Amino acid sequence: MSTRFFDSLIERLIVPSFSNIGYKLRKKNFDWPALDTYDLTGKVVVLTGGTSGIGTEAARIYASLGATLVMVGRNPDKTRLLVADLIQESNNASIHAVIGDLGEHSDVQQIAVKLADRFPVIDVLAHNAGALFNTRKRAANGCDLSVELMVATPFLLTGLLLPQLRASAQNGHNPARVLTMSSGGMYTEPLTVTGLEMENDEYQGAKQYARAKRAQVVLNEMWSEKVSKDEIVFQALHPGWVETPGITEALPGFSSWLSKLGLLRTPHQGADTLVWLSADSEPANSSGNFWHDRAIRAINISAKSRNADTPDKRADLWAWCEKHTQWTSAD
Repeated sequence: MSTRFFDSLIERLIVPSFSNIGYKLRKKNFDWPALDTYDLTGKVVVLTGGTSGIGTEAARIYASLGATLVMVGRNPDKTRLLVADLIQESNNASIHAVIGDLGEHSDVQQIAVKLADRFPVIDVLAHNAGALFNTRKRAANGCDLSVELMVATPFLLTGLLLPQLRASAQNGHNPARVLTMSSGGMYTEPLTVTGLEMENDEYQGAKQYARAKRAQVVLNEMWSEKVSKDEIVFQALHPGWVETPGITEALPGFSSWLSKLGLLRTPHQGADTLVWLSADSEPANSSGNFWHDRAIRAINISAKSRNADTPDKRADLWAWCEKHTQWTSAD
């Protein structure tokens, strides 16, 4: 049995693929280069959602690889404390904090201005921020906070930072990379624009989260169609089932069951593909893909989600993002 066939088999079985079983088998069978063999010295990496879970582990790895790491965080004390800890742990002084609330469009615009002023060239923009709320939360503009954090914010911040991202290739470097941390949960929901933000009387946190994550993956593909891969490559990924404070709080039953069976991934395992996509040469050769465990995966595993993903819905999603954020591709 070939390793690729074996990989495809466990992918179809879901549980071994998303659990730490899949990570361990793939790492061994495909002889993955260790993350510490990469060097990100001189590369500017902007990371959102870095103060918890997978994001914190990714930040530690980025710092250890010598990246000029910029942590975007809402809580100034928590973010700056983490920056100080990372500098001490890694002996890498090129770690910075930009403070702002990704749930506020005005804050996102200010974040972009600060980033552009301090870092005229950005090599990696990693959209890792996100949350699953069992009880609905809303942003200041009234939008569902999950949709705001995982659909609107990445769209707006990417659009505002296009000049800095394009500058990476213009300076003789490889194309910049925009990476979006999605979730395997997106497989459970088809693309919807009219239902992207669920009605109050039907709200379910996990379903709302999955709809936002589905939209993320579709937008990743759309960005790749609108921007040349010679300038910027766009990649989305899912980390599998990872033991983080977020999943423990949002899905306690699911988390407890997987934990008892010893199936949850560590944050380091969850961060692996994100950092690999930032550092390895292979992901720079294509754009618009969806990755899991360092391999490209299909975004649809059911006819329902495949049939719902139409050109008209995609156009509607892009139009919704432009109208909602007041940023257009003509800017």
